[in-house]
Amino acid sequence: MSFPLLTATAAVPAIGAIVTAAVPAARRTGAKWIALAFSLATLVLAAIALVRFEPGGDRYQLTESHAWISDFGVRYELGVDGIGVSLMALTALLIPFIILAGWHDADPLTVSDSGSAAGKSSRWRPTQGFFALILMVEAMVILSFEATDVFLFYILFEAMLIPVYFLIGGFGDRAHAGGDEAGATQRSYAAVKFLLYNLAGGLIMLAAVIGLFVEAGTFSLSEIAAARADGTLDMSTGVERWLFLGFFFAFAVKAPLWPVHTWLPNAMGEATAPVAVLITAVVDKVGTFAMLRFCLQLFPEASKWATPAVLILALISIVYGALLAVGQRDIKRLIAYASISHFGFIIMGIFAMTSQGQSGATLYMINHGISTAALLLVAGFLISRRGSRLISDYGGVQKVAPVLAGTFLIGGLATLSLPGLAPFVSEFLVLVGTFSVYPVIGIIATVGIVLAALYVLVLYQRTMTGPVNESVRTMPDLRLRELAVVTPLIALLLFLGVYPKPLTDIVNPAVEHTMSDVQKTDPKPEVEAAP
Repeated sequence: MSFPLLTATAAVPAIGAIVTAAVPAARRTGAKWIALAFSLATLVLAAIALVRFEPGGDRYQLTESHAWISDFGVRYELGVDGIGVSLMALTALLIPFIILAGWHDADPLTVSDSGSAAGKSSRWRPTQGFFALILMVEAMVILSFEATDVFLFYILFEAMLIPVYFLIGGFGDRAHAGGDEAGATQRSYAAVKFLLYNLAGGLIMLAAVIGLFVEAGTFSLSEIAAARADGTLDMSTGVERWLFLGFFFAFAVKAPLWPVHTWLPNAMGEATAPVAVLITAVVDKVGTFAMLRFCLQLFPEASKWATPAVLILALISIVYGALLAVGQRDIKRLIAYASISHFGFIIMGIFAMTSQGQSGATLYMINHGISTAALLLVAGFLISRRGSRLISDYGGVQKVAPVLAGTFLIGGLATLSLPGLAPFVSEFLVLVGTFSVYPVIGIIATVGIVLAALYVLVLYQRTMTGPVNESVRTMPDLRLRELAVVTPLIALLLFLGVYPKPLTDIVNPAVEHTMSDVQKTDPKPEVEAAP
């Protein structure tokens, strides 16, 4: 029997979470190093899976299949295509940086932190719990990218909400303008809102999962695909559309897509910067990934039927998210609304149903994860120094902390998709793929690019340039640990910006399979005959 590489890639962080949580409270630093070691081991396994994956081979590779709940047709089935293995590698890559960036985020509160020792430290969970929860989220997200059994995916899709809830509510951002009492209230509100929105989507999806089993008699993607191919599974139009809507709604909440997006600004604003990266760069990708793997593959006709409505919702997300980002006074909420705009581009690329659009959407998931991590983590370093998320509390930072300002600028330029940086390639492909079939939507979507330049450059101008604000005059520059976090991310943004071929070679065959599922081909360019 071959080594179960996919299981191991998810099992290592899960075991790491248990080991980290079991470390005695007096050895908090040891718990941090253990969590980092397990995250690096996971990265090695993910890299091995990426190397072993053959882009021109079978659709799903490194497969595993075992009986699980036989009476209900549930199996433990894993397999990755080019999209799944790429997102799995992205997750494994970002977690060590998240752990390093949050090295001191769960340290106990002291008198100097809060002004009063009484009753303060009891509000924060142990340091071990913080890092154990991050590893648990990593395990569930990786396994969700690997699952080819619908019921197994659903369990992971819902289970990952619990550790994220505790990360927001129990280890939220301390930099709150209203003081610690108001901060605790806002953290609780954000955590509950995150949980309720996603649980509501999950409950609707559960009904659709049960309906799919009633129709297909199995939860296995491979068996459902085979039944569709030989004609033994023929869903009625109405049933397929209702099932599609059940799945799509849950994924739209997770993504998030307007109008079910409102949990994200609260969650990102109240979480620490590393946890905010975990949410938007890792967990939210499960929603857009699932649209490709489940909505388009299981319900191709319903996906085509819903395309016009989904494209309009994506377009609203692009413009709405960018407009609200322009008006934000809070640094992290600005980045949250920018992410809503970016997820609009991703979903637009998926449902344009062209090879350029879907390749661009997949690259966008990866590039957005890297660029948002770079910008948000540097923003977190900035906020931790000043103790405020308000843009107005900064000014002239580039004169006292030039390296911090420079890395913040590069992360911001990647967010606005500057040519030469990785997100430009993906955004360009999404727009080209959309414009070729829906030119009006493609043209309107470019408004999001203009607004992105506005909110990024205005943010940089107000925080980094101009006279030095007295509150930042003694601000230290990036430390060695912080440089170790942002330097590799910036290097990746530059590398993939000029040479995205390694990613496109892995992703494109999977996109071709998805295009075949929905029986779509790229439109041929119209060439006028010579007179």
